[in-house]
This record gives sequence, structure tokens and C-alpha cells, in this order.
Amino acid sequence: MRPAVWKIVRVLLISACLGVAQLSAWFLSPASAQVPRIQGQGTAASGQGNAFAAQADDPSALHYNPAGMTQLRGVQMMAGGLLTGGTTSFTSTSGANATGTRDGSLAWPAPVHVFITANLGDLGATALNGLTLGIGLTSPFGSVSRYQDNGPQRFKATFSAMPLIDIKPTMAYQLTQDVSLGLGMDIYTFSDMLGEGHFEKQFISTGAVPVFGSAGQRAELYGKGTAVGYNVSLLYTALRNGDGKPIANIGLVYRNQVGLPLNGGILANGVKTSDASTTFVLPQVISGAVAIWPTRTAEREWKLELDVDYVGWKSVRNLDIALANGTVIPQPQNWRSTYTVMLGTEYKWLKLESLPEWELALRAGYTNSPTQIPDLTFDPAIPGSDVHIPSVGLGLVCKEGGTVLGLRCGDFGVGPIKPKAIGFDLSYQLSVYEQRTVSCGCALASAVNGNYRTTYHTGGLSLRMNF
Repeated sequence: MRPAVWKIVRVLLISACLGVAQLSAWFLSPASAQVPRIQGQGTAASGQGNAFAAQADDPSALHYNPAGMTQLRGVQMMAGGLLTGGTTSFTSTSGANATGTRDGSLAWPAPVHVFITANLGDLGATALNGLTLGIGLTSPFGSVSRYQDNGPQRFKATFSAMPLIDIKPTMAYQLTQDVSLGLGMDIYTFSDMLGEGHFEKQFISTGAVPVFGSAGQRAELYGKGTAVGYNVSLLYTALRNGDGKPIANIGLVYRNQVGLPLNGGILANGVKTSDASTTFVLPQVISGAVAIWPTRTAEREWKLELDVDYVGWKSVRNLDIALANGTVIPQPQNWRSTYTVMLGTEYKWLKLESLPEWELALRAGYTNSPTQIPDLTFDPAIPGSDVHIPSVGLGLVCKEGGTVLGLRCGDFGVGPIKPKAIGFDLSYQLSVYEQRTVSCGCALASAVNGNYRTTYHTGGLSLRMNF
């Protein structure tokens, strides 16, 4: 690799690592996660209902389909986050009412995504032509919820948070013109820099289990740990147009099941009563995607995509709590596996007449995801009902010769490191959960039985740079 190019790459990699650390500390805290599986890990994809695994043509490919990284030229970076708010309204069978929030009107700090990719062939490493490396950080799983301490759910949950992060070193290789393969690691962990830096769940003790304190005391279960998983992926271009651009792609991604140990303790009114541990199973996810471009010219592109995710939630059978004295507190879950369907479209103007150095993209999509939680183990901390998520998005790319507020886009940067393009992506998602009536016939049924109505609003912003 040429010395000048290597210097640029080295600076970018150092900047990316610092950016990951700073963004992690700023964005990710116990108030930052959403429902058990956060799908929006790139704003361009979020605007298309997360139907992106067969397109995968920006740095968020590192999450949606790492094999797609081979489509990215040079060095590219993306960073952004999601702002989400909304409520869960609950009416118990006795007529009592309660409202759950994202620990306030807006979950803050917000979930973040950071990605950097480097196409080694484009950077002068001819012996490694076809190989692209990447690293990313996302907020893949988690739940945050807060209810009143005197509400009907108080014996089940008053606060819950799981600020888990996923560090993703990844590589992709272009095997042939039409076939690319991806391989990556998923390092799931917590950090003391991120708020409390651990999973926690708070509730009011009934006094039935001594380790949680006497009746009326605030109980808390907390823990953290690290686990490593992997993902493999494929991107296949089935058809190309006369210019050699893909007009039909197929994407496949597999993410393995991982057992995440949570080691911590139990507090009663802030006083530790015991060490405790449990294991949360992060499910395997199998994704299949098909994208077609009815229009793809030098001036315009129109894409349609369908993605289907199989999520193996059935592996979450229990969250049994093991105490230091050898006692085990049963916590059955018996979740069921689900299929999530995502539809998305993007219409892109590559050469605007009035702004020839700009690109404009309009996006829309829809996601349908059924609940994985049965009535018997329902937890009000998680909005467990079928959800419909329509979404819209907007993308703008300013190329090297374009201007923003009188400044040339190619002049941003430091020293010799100048971007060839700067992109901005915005998205909005409306999550409408179907009304759910829970009748579990379980212990503490009075704390969970009733009607639930949940609506969330989520806005996303990403900034990306191509070097």
C-alpha cells in the first residue's frame, strides 16, 4: 500500500475508534434501548422499513448484510442515532390505569450506530483486491421501560433497561463479479462508561421471596457480561443492466445464537442481599432478501425490496436466577420464534438539474413483526404485541464539487483527508402495537392482566462520508 494512502487510512481508523468510544459514551446508557430487538441500525435502511439486506450499498451493510461491503469504494464512514418516544397505556382487569414510558417522553441518550469500511484494493493493496474490512458498533438488543412505583405493575416491573452494545469487526470478499461473501464477529458487552453499564430490572417486593426484601421495599436485579457470536452472509447479483449495474440482488445472512451471561446481584432498598447470575439467550437470526431495480440509469434509480427475518426466540426458555447460596429462583419465559416481514422502496435522483453535484433519495417502507411473548410469561416492561411500523425517509448526498452554505463538500476534512462525498439521511418510523389483552392465570396475575396499547415514534439521523 502506498505510504500516503496508508497514512490516510491510519488516521481514519484512529478517528473511527475514537468516534466509536465517544459516541458510545455519549449515546448509550440504560435509557437508550428499545424493544428486545432494535432493527434500525442505519437511517437509509430505517426509512425503507429496514428492507436493505439485498441492497446493502452504504456502510450500514456491515450490519444488514456484510457481504455488501464489497460494493463500497475506498474508505467510507457512517455515524448516527435514533430518537424514540411514546407510551404504553394499561388498564387492569380491576379498572386501574397506568402509563409506561421510555423513562420520560424521549429515550435519551439515544441508540447509536457507527460504521467504517475500507476497500483494500481501492487503497493500493493489489494483492488484497476484492477484500473489504470494516468495524462497527450498534445497540442490537434491549428494553427500557418505566412505570409508577404505586401502579398495578409495581410487583412485576417499575423500571427495566439493557444497554447492550455490539462491536462488529467484519470482512467481505468479492468471490466473483456477481458473488460476495461476508464474515464477522459480534462482541456483545456492557461498559461502565455507559450509564449504569449493566442490565437492571426494578420492582416492588411482595415479601414472598426474602432476598428481594420485605413487602413494599424496592428490589433490583442487575448484572453484566460479555459474549461473542458470529455472522456469515452472501450477496448475489442475479441480473445486471447494460451498464453493468445490478437490477436484481439476493441477500442471505445468518447470525448465530449466543448465550450472554449476566453476573451481578440483588438489592433491596439499595442494600445488596446476594450475588446473582442468569443467562440471556440472544437468538439466532436468519435473513433472506430480494431487491429489484425497475429503473436504474445514470440519472435515476428505483428499487423495491422484500426482506424476511426468522428470529429464534424459542431459545429464550427461562431467565432463572442463581443465588450465591445455590438457590435458583425460577423465571420461565418460553418465548416463541417469529418471522418479521419488511418491505421497502427507494427512488433516487442521481443528477439534479438545479444541483448537478447532489443526489436525492426518497424512501418508504413497512415492517410487520409479531410478538414472541406468550400470556403466561408476559412482562409489562416489554411492549409484547404484534407491531406495524410504516416508515419514510430522505437522503441527500453532496459530491466533491457541490456546496453547502457556500462551502464545497470536498473541502471538509483535515489536512489531506478530504471527502469525495458527504451524505445526510433522515427517517421517521411510527410503531403501532396492536391492542393486547393479557389473561395469564399466573402468579401476580393482577400485576399484568388487562389491556395494553402502545405507540412509539422514532426519528433517525445518519451522517456518512466517502473518502
